[in-house]
Amino acid sequence: MAAKKSKGAGKKPAPEEFRSEALSQALEKQDMAAVALALRHGTTVVPLLRSGDRDNPLDGGEVWTYRDQATGDVALLLFSDAKNKPANLPPGVGIYSPEWLRAFLTTHRDTITTVFLDIAGPHPMQASPGDLLAALDA
Repeated sequence: MAAKKSKGAGKKPAPEEFRSEALSQALEKQDMAAVALALRHGTTVVPLLRSGDRDNPLDGGEVWTYRDQATGDVALLLFSDAKNKPANLPPGVGIYSPEWLRAFLTTHRDTITTVFLDIAGPHPMQASPGDLLAALDA
């Protein structure tokens, strides 16, 4: 699934930019209202199957999603910090805006069955694409 980068796609983000402190704190509290606020006003770290071409600001890379081979269900994994991404996922990550997340979830809402936030911890949370879209639009 192709994706567009958030603003500043032409420059390589510093490692500390691959995190969202607000999302991290909201997940720590397991506070869905705070998670919604963090997603509406901050960035999200997303695993990439293929990183975008640095010379092409329109190439945001290809977002990695998990497909359960037994059920066919597709999950989108989002992270508050690139350090929370499990090592067994593709090594690339992107940092994306709320506008990107809204557009991606809208485009793929019939394919993606669930969204995991910090799936491997330290404070995982799960939501449906519809619930996240409602939170982004609130």
